[in-house]
Amino acid sequence: MSTSQTHSAKAYQILDVRSLCDYIDALPSVRTLLGGRSQDWDVREVGDGNLNLVFIAEGPEGSICVKQALPYVRAAGPSWPMTPERATFENHYYRAVGPHVGALLPRIHHYDPEIYCTVMERLAPHIILRHGLIAGHRYPLLAEHLAEFAARATFFTSDFAVPFESKLAGVALFAGNEALIRISVDLIFKDPYLASPRNRHTAPQLDTIAAELRHDPALKAAAARFGRKFLSDTQALLHGDLHSGSVMVTPADSRVIDPEFAFYGPIGFDLGAFFGNLLLSWYSQPGHAGDGDDRTAHQAWLLDQLRLFWSTFRSRFLALWDANAQGDAFPAALFTDAPERAALTRAKHAFMDSLFADMLGFAACKMIRRILGFAHVQDFEAIVDVTLRARCEAQALAMARLLLTHPERFTSVDAVIDAVQPG
Repeated sequence: MSTSQTHSAKAYQILDVRSLCDYIDALPSVRTLLGGRSQDWDVREVGDGNLNLVFIAEGPEGSICVKQALPYVRAAGPSWPMTPERATFENHYYRAVGPHVGALLPRIHHYDPEIYCTVMERLAPHIILRHGLIAGHRYPLLAEHLAEFAARATFFTSDFAVPFESKLAGVALFAGNEALIRISVDLIFKDPYLASPRNRHTAPQLDTIAAELRHDPALKAAAARFGRKFLSDTQALLHGDLHSGSVMVTPADSRVIDPEFAFYGPIGFDLGAFFGNLLLSWYSQPGHAGDGDDRTAHQAWLLDQLRLFWSTFRSRFLALWDANAQGDAFPAALFTDAPERAALTRAKHAFMDSLFADMLGFAACKMIRRILGFAHVQDFEAIVDVTLRARCEAQALAMARLLLTHPERFTSVDAVIDAVQPG
């Protein structure tokens, strides 16, 4: 353990409403944002995620959000210790990609590495995207915003945009986030395919399906191949957990939050996390239907988002590559005449095709993990009728299995959409 880690461990304390008020009161710039006196502030803990404490503080002049990393996994309690240093990597990510993505991230007002506490912009009237999708809300700019975010965040941290020395420095820095990388390795690429004590599923309805998946050699080999890619392909700096619970939205605005899983990895992992969560939302919709709304129109909108997310990401990434090729991968000096430029164009398109294939494979792994592994999603958990929930989950699992074991069928996003909604 380093000296800085030892010092932080000694200074660390878990905040509560009272101690947070005292803490904010000692930060002049933050105190000014809220206005008034500490006794005038309304402070409450609102976190509903798997890892951290999250507080909202409101004062006469404004409001803030405060996030503190706990020394354990919140969803499991102290029995699952977890270094709070993940908050430092989250803030490294904000600093690394913030200049490239602008207002698609929240503003960070203050970070305290001693108690792993981040004071940031309170996003209001934003809500968590997952909650909005469950409620049947639609966000006209969502797919374009997330595609723009993913394209800019990954391109500008890749070998296409920066010299390899800068890229290697980033890889070395984020390699220290090994505790969160371990969670991803175990919960996404290993546990769902074993009889892990951390797993759970809708029982007994999914017992047979779960057993079949855990005894499917082709499926396990495919998942393992993507697990290897996750560990080995350091293409760009990734958010690492870009699902619908990590996006705050209004009809006109989208913000990406919670990049504590940040690491250098395959670009398709971030793409697949978002794509896969849209698919999970699609499959969950019958469980949220009500009188006068069978959710078929909402499902059609979700399929449009899948198509728009990929097509926008592809076009934006290629445009960034054309305009900002300053890195050591495919150096512009090699491609000066017409035949060489044509060869470069073909190479770019082949690379985008590889990202598409990776996106689908990682999406499938994410879908399986969220139904058979640890930490499920509210898209399904909020379905009260257990039989209906299991039916929705079974259909999502079938699609994920198809994506992993028959990738040759999916050379376009339209092929994916046709498989999701046959006929």
